[in-house]
Amino acid sequence: MKKTLLILSLCASFFTPVKSIAQDDTPYTLTVFNQAVYYGMYEATVNEPVPEGAIRLSNSSYSKMLTQDQLDSFGNTLTMTVTLNPLCDNYDRIGNINLAFVPKNTTSYNYDDVRRIELGRFITPFMDKNETSVTEVPYVYDLDHLTNVFHNTAITSQYDLWVELEVYGYQGGPGQGGAAVEIPGCAGRNDVYMGSLTFESATDSSIETPETSFIAPMSYKYELKNYTLEGTDVLGETTKTITLNLESAVQNAQLHLITSNHGSNTNGEEYVRRNHFVYFDEELKLQYKPGGISCIPFIDYNTQINCIYYLCNGTSNPPPRPDTNSAWSWNNWCPGDKIPNRVIDLGNLEAGEHSFNIQVPDAQFAGGQGYFPMSVYMTGDGYNGFILNHKSFTEQAVSIYPNPVNDVAHIEAYGLGIKTVNVVNTLGQTVFTGNTDVINMSQLQNGIYIVKVQFDNNQTIIKKVIKK
Repeated sequence: MKKTLLILSLCASFFTPVKSIAQDDTPYTLTVFNQAVYYGMYEATVNEPVPEGAIRLSNSSYSKMLTQDQLDSFGNTLTMTVTLNPLCDNYDRIGNINLAFVPKNTTSYNYDDVRRIELGRFITPFMDKNETSVTEVPYVYDLDHLTNVFHNTAITSQYDLWVELEVYGYQGGPGQGGAAVEIPGCAGRNDVYMGSLTFESATDSSIETPETSFIAPMSYKYELKNYTLEGTDVLGETTKTITLNLESAVQNAQLHLITSNHGSNTNGEEYVRRNHFVYFDEELKLQYKPGGISCIPFIDYNTQINCIYYLCNGTSNPPPRPDTNSAWSWNNWCPGDKIPNRVIDLGNLEAGEHSFNIQVPDAQFAGGQGYFPMSVYMTGDGYNGFILNHKSFTEQAVSIYPNPVNDVAHIEAYGLGIKTVNVVNTLGQTVFTGNTDVINMSQLQNGIYIVKVQFDNNQTIIKKVIKK
């Protein structure tokens, strides 16, 4: 199987000593959000009140900072529970929980300006607020490996840790994008869900707590797809490589990976199970195919009639799908269930450059639709220090200007030597090649182009440029 050589820039890495973990055996419970109200994902941001101590990042996202006292109260075990209560949504959506690293003493922030890791992902069920038999759906995650981050004083001395709970929904009737008829009592409303998030922690003396901690955010909901260079390393292939340069050896390294298939009924990629292959340092570490098991254990949360759980046959009371894996051989996930947090053990890693690569070779994305949102980060221990590679070399820091461009574009590389520059059109054709910081686009047709710049250190950035 072809192994791509293209790479992304080094993501932020944290190496640091760990503050001693709370020794109190009393369990600690922290409610971060309590029935926070979420609003329509496609509508203008509302001005409704926010939960106490929280900020609204969008209609679908709230964030709240963990205080130092709260961080000190966590033991070495951690369970996170998200609970949803229905309002006026009528679809199944992706939702997620994140941990954001925000510069110290910042009272608010823009979503795209901070690093984060995805702690968990879930799919909302089809819920009817008028149905009283089931009024909430829980999602539970075991996150013991993150307690060292909460006690990592080198991180918390420079960054505040914010928890983001994102719940997406939309209220629509027939012809409005909804999957079911408008819920009675929801006419004219745009409140879609209530969401709660609780942490439960304790100290287990049988668990050995390392003296050092390492965490490296590598990718957050990267849209893996094969029909644009913004979604793959190689057009026509569904593959992405991320490199890490470890300045010291890391022990007990683990990758934490979340992927899920999303698309539309027309391309089928959302409903076709594909083999995923995960490599580390060019060695196959994991092969998996999402879904394929019965969703019936979660049917009770789906109190709206829908054509995922029920065999829609044109009647008002369709029968449910059978509780057999074969009856669900087409599914990648279940509304009302969480997406797996896949953990890949890497053992001990030497200092130096390492690479993560994921491939989904059979993915087709007919019509240029669909994507596989991918989040991955690495944890470990054994390194006594703290390094944060700021955005000195990222797609955000390296710029191409002016954009849009009339004739000549310039690359601001901040002293990095340029090895090659390639400009590709929307048909995947290379229309310019060079090795300087000047791109002459005067002879190109107006439109959108992908500029790929490889530097002398072999790191690569990809930018979209508009020629007008």
